[in-house]
Amino acid sequence: MKMIVAIVKPFRLDAVREALADLGVQGMTVTEVRGFGRQKGHTELYRGAEYTVDLLPKIKLEVALPGERVDAAIEAITKAAKTGQIGDGKIFVFDIEQAIRIRTGETGEDAV
Repeated sequence: MKMIVAIVKPFRLDAVREALADLGVQGMTVTEVRGFGRQKGHTELYRGAEYTVDLLPKIKLEVALPGERVDAAIEAITKAAKTGQIGDGKIFVFDIEQAIRIRTGETGEDAV
């Protein structure tokens, strides 16, 4: 099993969620986060004062999948999140050693 962690622009969340749902992904965790990479933030004007926004809002998606479905999920996330501009995000893939559904005690892929 694998864990996919994707950091995407907030306005692309619905497109990514729908793309994963089309693949049959039944669950995911979504977190509002802030960060920067090459994008490095920008300056904004508020009530006549200019200030720098260093940490930009992003969305972090976490999805646990069987290993054979990972490539399709990565492709779906990439297509749905891509705008062609700097700051589109990143995808990370981790191995999951064990998964347990608390309610039923199921383990492994049955727990996901």
